[in-house]
Amino acid sequence: MKRPAEPQPLTLTEAIIPVGSLIALVALSYFLFGDAGAAGPNQVALIVATMIAAFIGWRHGHDLDDLGKAASDSVSTGIGAIFILFAVGALIGTWALSGTLVAMVYYGLHLLSPNYFYVTACAITALVAASIGTSWTVVGTIGVGLMGIAISMDLSPAIAAGAIISGAYFGDKSSPLSDSANLCAAAAGVPLYQHIRETLLTSIVVLAISLGVFFLLGQPGEYDATDKMAAIEASFHISPVLFAPLVVVIGLALFRVPAFTAIILGALAGGLLAVFVAPERVIAFADAGTLPAPIALLKGVWLAMASGYTSTSGFEPMDQLASRGGMDSMLNTIWLVVTALAFGGVVEKTGVLDRLIAPIIEKAKSDGALVGSLATSSVATNLVAADQYIAIVLPGRMFRGAFQQRGLAPVVLSRTVGDTATPTSALIPWNSCGAYMAATLGVSTWSYAPYAVFSIVSPLLTVAIAYAGIRMLRVPAGAPVSPAGSAPAHRDSGA
Repeated sequence: MKRPAEPQPLTLTEAIIPVGSLIALVALSYFLFGDAGAAGPNQVALIVATMIAAFIGWRHGHDLDDLGKAASDSVSTGIGAIFILFAVGALIGTWALSGTLVAMVYYGLHLLSPNYFYVTACAITALVAASIGTSWTVVGTIGVGLMGIAISMDLSPAIAAGAIISGAYFGDKSSPLSDSANLCAAAAGVPLYQHIRETLLTSIVVLAISLGVFFLLGQPGEYDATDKMAAIEASFHISPVLFAPLVVVIGLALFRVPAFTAIILGALAGGLLAVFVAPERVIAFADAGTLPAPIALLKGVWLAMASGYTSTSGFEPMDQLASRGGMDSMLNTIWLVVTALAFGGVVEKTGVLDRLIAPIIEKAKSDGALVGSLATSSVATNLVAADQYIAIVLPGRMFRGAFQQRGLAPVVLSRTVGDTATPTSALIPWNSCGAYMAATLGVSTWSYAPYAVFSIVSPLLTVAIAYAGIRMLRVPAGAPVSPAGSAPAHRDSGA
């Protein structure tokens, strides 16, 4: 076959090949390596799938330099997420050093019970995420503390992670402060608060279902945490002062400070707190020898931010709880995000996404089928492009004409995209959101996905109510069509 001089459209079969190759390779990776696939094998699968997509694009007239630029441009859109990952690693390290994480666990053991831990974790993260509009910040701060409590109570880490993510995505989807909510409204050309009012109707129902499921998953029985609490008291001076870095992060988020800035300042606050409340622990961790105390303190905080804190109390459960964090702990996840975004950039450049979505739109013969097609396309774009923002903007843009032709109000489009693209991003291991959740909570995406109730039920509910004809709002006759919205110029993942 001779290569055409100009890029040509792909056939449906050719568009399916890169996506099918990725799914097959990731499935094989999971079969061979299990959860360890995220430590390298999945990245190899993504690189191979990217090469397959690039070869198909080259055969259809795309220049390899252009495809390479598409990959690098796509990766550049994830730089904000990558720096947030580094910041979260640093934050976890200094909060472990200062005792902030341990304080969360200590007071959690006092106040919470295995009977209602899962439902409480979901409710707490939902409330905080709705207040500050960021799932990433909530998971990276409160979520880490809740995971420590769950592990200390011998509860299921997978269910605990699912509960935390479910609550966090309620806020991410429903808060007017959320980037994803703003982007859904812009993609459909809908005023933000109109979108929020409409999406809250489905979000509240899904959250209620999630809370009910997590209540039923609670483990009955008493829990004796005496030994663990005694070990914590022996190694850390527990007081409410240790929550100061958490207050700093939440306060900055409420003032709409970008996520990276808020989290890195929270990390520095944790390091500063450690210097004041436990200088002897910082110096011992630094292993600074004859260095002057101020330099040793600097070295200890610096090391915690770079490589995490390692507890050596001698009480194994305590040491497992307090030994964590560091920017280097995020490197595998960053590797995954980079390769996934490169794949997404190439398949978008070659027209794979457009070719896969177009037949779906053509076959939608009813309002319910149209909403179902949009939901499927949003999830598929999350799967293929590995980026929540692309999964919001691309299907939202492509389906606008079809929704207008049927007389459906733009808010139905924005609600559907918000109900599907935003929460399902956390269910895909190579999506930047799924990779972040797994790295931050220490539970693989494959493990927590069955328990991420909010992310699973949300798209199912929005399709069900569409087929039932509920809230299928229509444009009044003669009403002008609003202009297309545009994506925000600055993308700050999870902010």
